[in-house]
Amino acid sequence: MNKKLLKNLKEWGCVISFFVIVSCMAFQMFKIPSGSMIPTLLVGDFLIVNKFCYGYSNNSFRIGTFNIPLPKIEKRIFANKPPERGDVVVFRNEKDNDQNYIKRIIGLPGDTIELIKGIVHINGKSIELKEDGEYSAIEDNNYAIYKKYKEILPNGKEHIIIKRFEFGEGRLDNVGPFVVPEEHYFVMGDNRDNSQDSRVMEKVGYVPLNNIMGRAEFIFFSSGCKIYEILSWPFSIRYERILKAIE
Repeated sequence: MNKKLLKNLKEWGCVISFFVIVSCMAFQMFKIPSGSMIPTLLVGDFLIVNKFCYGYSNNSFRIGTFNIPLPKIEKRIFANKPPERGDVVVFRNEKDNDQNYIKRIIGLPGDTIELIKGIVHINGKSIELKEDGEYSAIEDNNYAIYKKYKEILPNGKEHIIIKRFEFGEGRLDNVGPFVVPEEHYFVMGDNRDNSQDSRVMEKVGYVPLNNIMGRAEFIFFSSGCKIYEILSWPFSIRYERILKAIE
């Protein structure tokens, strides 16, 4: 074999190996495919996910929907702290063909979660909501106006949610109560009337701790066009979202 070709193959092998190790052990890129986390995350956002913050399970060693074959890890290893209420996490959803989902943690193990007229109740107490103006977006190829609210969780974390329908009129506005099992979490999308999440037990349900791959940290790139729309690239980049922290 040509020595130069062999050298190039070795160099590419090192690059690919480094990429795989970093993606499995430290940080991984994810692209947002749907609008369930609007306005926090938009379709076309590219995220960096921290894979070591909660320690490692078998699902941590996952690139796309491919799991690196390893011996089964029963308990997360090198875990410093568990996921917290309000964290935005990427997880493996076994109920939807092992797809990767991204949602916000609302309920912790042992919590009772109930939605009454669209308002989240945690352990019998409604969480605080403050009106925060309006939000416009394209949904199903139609222009829509949402109402925007600041939701304040019991631990003080704040985030923005949007509602297309009035409270109590959404399809999932009156569901529960749900009692979160041990080592599981209850997750929801910030786009409350357009999110398939833990409120839908047959499609998502409670998320096992070991299915959580990591915590979304920041947006490193964002574009509103398809990857093949090359001529639109310069005009579709959302510069204001680049390096934006995810809260």
